[in-house]
Amino acid sequence: MSPKKSWRDRLASYPHLPNVKEIPAAMCSRRGEGTIATPSPREVEAAMRSIPEGRLATVMGIGEDIALRHQATIGCTVTTAIFAHMVAHAAEEAERTEERTPYWRTLKIGGELNAKYPGGIEAQMSKLEAEGHTVVQRGKRYFVEDFAKKLTGTR
Repeated sequence: MSPKKSWRDRLASYPHLPNVKEIPAAMCSRRGEGTIATPSPREVEAAMRSIPEGRLATVMGIGEDIALRHQATIGCTVTTAIFAHMVAHAAEEAERTEERTPYWRTLKIGGELNAKYPGGIEAQMSKLEAEGHTVVQRGKRYFVEDFAKKLTGTR
């Protein structure tokens, strides 16, 4: 049995990315025609690292910024979300704090916290509140209050 790959190793295992392709026919009815940029894990990590303390971004916003960077019509938000999850876990594996990407500042659409980040909702909430954000519960989900006012250029 081979040893389990670290999250950092997993991030490094996508040498074919980034790429830009035509939007698949199955997506055209929802997203229109044009091109779709699929980011590399390193691009997603760099975007997440660039979010300063007190500011926030969304996976959707990062995908949109990546699309602009690659001159594509849209960014692949599914891939962006998968890589954001991987970046979060790689950050928790990092031995030195300065190597840690502040993943907790990257939210789901609508400012929702991500239960799949290390430590779940509670850990992300704690980190966000320590930076001055207010987290509110709506039903079973948690959101940063007034998150849109705190978005960076990387939405």
